[in-house]
Amino acid sequence: MSPSTFQPLPVGRLLLSVACLLGLVIAQPAMSQEPRRPECIAPASPGGGFDLTCKLAQSALLQQGLLSSPMRVTYMPGGIGAVAYNAVAAQRSGEEGTIVAWSSGSLLNLAQGKFGRFDEQAVKWLAGVGTTYGALVVRADSPFQDLDDLVEALRSNPGAVVIGAGGTVGSQDWMQTALMARAAGIDPRAMRYVAMEGGGELITALLGSHIQVASSDIADTMPHVESGDVRVLAVFAEERLPGELASQVPTAIEQGYDINWPVVRGFYVGPDVSEEAYDWWVEAFDTLLETEEFAQLRADRDMFPFAMTGDELRQYVDEQVGLYRQMATEFGLIQ
Repeated sequence: MSPSTFQPLPVGRLLLSVACLLGLVIAQPAMSQEPRRPECIAPASPGGGFDLTCKLAQSALLQQGLLSSPMRVTYMPGGIGAVAYNAVAAQRSGEEGTIVAWSSGSLLNLAQGKFGRFDEQAVKWLAGVGTTYGALVVRADSPFQDLDDLVEALRSNPGAVVIGAGGTVGSQDWMQTALMARAAGIDPRAMRYVAMEGGGELITALLGSHIQVASSDIADTMPHVESGDVRVLAVFAEERLPGELASQVPTAIEQGYDINWPVVRGFYVGPDVSEEAYDWWVEAFDTLLETEEFAQLRADRDMFPFAMTGDELRQYVDEQVGLYRQMATEFGLIQ
């Protein structure tokens, strides 16, 4: 370039250009470097609440441009979350792109020591993104028309009604049936209870007539209500839920049984995930939880508002585990 063609920038414009460039750099959020190979582990078989939770995050993160490609959803059934919890707390503790779905049932299992040597301090709690409510579900052609019909049958012969749930004695689904039984004056341990590995297996067993009642939650159930395959005898919420179909489901409370059983759903990461990566995920979910688009995706999956991340969620988890531990002691599940 000859001297005659070189036109130096005025000092003012040069400083302005540098300032703009620095501003662009500074304005970039800490989330600009998305994790490599993002994965959401659903700690059960396909089709249940954990699957639903992972797919909610999968859709939302892509929709908002926080991930450039869809997050992979994988399944790790076993011990109603125990296998996944142990894997992420130990062998896969530092995987920065891996998040794991959890629910209130996970906290209940932790309260009873069902996740082996690991307690609630063994992972980093990331986000709570929605809530649903426990429900008792029957086939569409079931003779049970309401909660009173079921209670009457259980009082007559507790072992004659086969109740299935995602988890063994002491699990979230068992606990909500135990609360119902206690409210009706029935010994929960006298009931005939069949454990399943998650909500997908549970609905399959119900539709196949292997069980007569499914103790589940409303989010898992509503797609099958819409198809006409099942009916919900009661939802364990304080009041009827919004929605064309959900609003038609009576609460246990209005049927005379004072039971409210919310089920929070969210995600955690391994204990050795770096603070930078953890903060990326926290900021990503903080961003999602403030958008109308995420609220709609959550509602489409029959989940209801709940928003908590980071330190606030960690405190919530500690408090809930303490409450569940007390409840488990009352039912004789732990000494």
